[in-house]
This record gives sequence, C-alpha cells and structure tokens, in this order.
Amino acid sequence: MVAASGKRKKEKKAPESYRERTYRGLVDSDGLVSSQVTVRETDLHILAPVDVSGLARDAVLRYRIQVENHISRDPNFLHSLVPLAEAPLAPKIVREMLAAGRAASVGPMAAVAGAVAEFVGRDLLGRGCDEVMVENGGDIFLHRKTSCVAAVFAGESPLSQRIGITIPAHLMPLGICTSSGTVGHSLSLGRADAVTVLAASTPLADAAATRLGNEVKSARDIEHALGVGRGIPGLLGILIVVGGQLGVWGEFELVRLG
Repeated sequence: MVAASGKRKKEKKAPESYRERTYRGLVDSDGLVSSQVTVRETDLHILAPVDVSGLARDAVLRYRIQVENHISRDPNFLHSLVPLAEAPLAPKIVREMLAAGRAASVGPMAAVAGAVAEFVGRDLLGRGCDEVMVENGGDIFLHRKTSCVAAVFAGESPLSQRIGITIPAHLMPLGICTSSGTVGHSLSLGRADAVTVLAASTPLADAAATRLGNEVKSARDIEHALGVGRGIPGLLGILIVVGGQLGVWGEFELVRLG
C-alpha cells in the first residue's frame, strides 16, 4: 500500500503519479477485490473479499451528509485551523473529528479523510467483510488477518517508495495517514516530503500527521516533530521523510523496497 496526502485544498503542483492516483496500481491486492468509489472530494480505493462499491457509496453519502449538515449549523467547523469544543449532540463521525483535532491541536477538518476512511471501513466490516482496506487520498483504514507492508510515497525524495512499514496483524484495525508539504493538495505549513502516522484511530492519525507535518520546515526539525508526536496520546508510530533523511518512532519495523 502507498500512503500519500489528501486533506484540505491548497494550490500546489503535484507529480503526475499523485494527481492521477497511479500509486494505487502498486497496491498488492493479495486476493482481495478492488473497488473504487468517488463522491465529490471523496475518492476511495477499497480492497475487500468482494466488490463493495454499492455498500461503500451508500456509506460515503451517509457520512458526508452528516458532516455537511454539521458544517451548515457551525461553519467554523469547516474553516478552523485550531481545535474546537466538544459537540455532544453531533453525529459520531463529527465528534471523533473534533476529538482528533483537540488531541493533535489542529482544526477538525484535518481529520476528515481519515474519518471517512475509517467509518466506511467499519461499516464494511459490520456487513460481513472480514478484511478491508479503505484508502482515501492516501489516508488508510486497514484491517487484515496477517501482517502487511505499507510503502511510503514521498514525492521527489530518493526514499519515496523505497521504504515500507511492516504492520503486525495484532495492531489492526488501525489508521495509516500521511501529510506532505511537497506533494498533493493538502494544507500543510511545513516542508516534509512525508509524515506518516499510525494510530488505532484513523481520524487521530490523520490529524496528527497534519500537526507533525506543520512542525517540519527542514530536516533539522525531524527530532523536534518526533518529540511532539510522542506527546500525542494514542499514536502507535511516526515516520518522517525530508529529502534523503528520515526519523522514526513507534511500534513498527522499516523494510527496504525494490
């Protein structure tokens, strides 16, 4: 699997491989069936035992409506770059985005791609799928029976798609989310080629990847960002790539690819 970034829009030239999602062609399906679901900004690649296009599309529409209805009541939810207070009466997906934003000290929409990936994935698990991967613009909800490897897409870095993260089965389900200051259209205040975060909560992994990406202006900031990440409760691992340098922390093993 390949992690990339895909959150709030910002004008930034991205490599063709990212804009066309060709990195999805590098995913080893390992006997699972590939499904694609696109609803406006939401663009999912799903692996499951059977084609789940219809079920997944219904789930995407349901959760998008919940988020959009909340935004219509509280426009600040869409635009805030800082954490917002709890909303006890809001739908669960909104509450989890808010909680992730507070944990990572970012706005709730920093968690939207990861939240949609997880909520759709958990719906599919509840409908009889015993394994599933839901990738939403590079943010991934993953539940497999065996360990697997996630390759890291880091733009022009010489390490891009040459290193991978081994994910043990006992850590799943979990979220794998990546923010980048040099790839894609996500809003990042930093210059990391990739900041990949693992967490049991995909919304939290998404929000934390944004926060840590904001901390990295150059390779000199890698250790600082890892320290910030260690202070965010619930994270399982962090990988930061800046050019040819990287930093890691957490419960995973790096492997050489290619």
